[in-house]
Amino acid sequence: QVQLVESGGGLVQAGGSLRLSCAASGVIFSINAMGWFRQAPGKEREFVAAISASGGSTYYADSVKGRFTISRDNAKNTVYLLMNTLKPEDTAVYYCALRRSALFVLYITGYDYWGQGTQVTVSS
Repeated sequence: QVQLVESGGGLVQAGGSLRLSCAASGVIFSINAMGWFRQAPGKEREFVAAISASGGSTYYADSVKGRFTISRDNAKNTVYLLMNTLKPEDTAVYYCALRRSALFVLYITGYDYWGQGTQVTVSS
């Protein structure tokens, strides 16, 4: 079955950086779009970034544009989220998600499989 496993979360000071990874198995990774979402305590899950199956197209939420970079390595079945200039408001559980389509969408219900999440905490 399809499995997505995130890693790379942790505690970092404001202004610092983290790189999240999401390894996929049980699926032909290279034909599926991927997305990153996050959920802060007491808030709804929200879109962060997405990347097409080929990696040629990406999209970011306004709140992270210019600070976060999504990328993928189809040979390693892995998608990454490089997060720079982190802010306390970036604190959340970050989830990767796979969409059974080469093209991404921005809404949660457009994704078919989800990882378990990884905690990112940014201290001020």
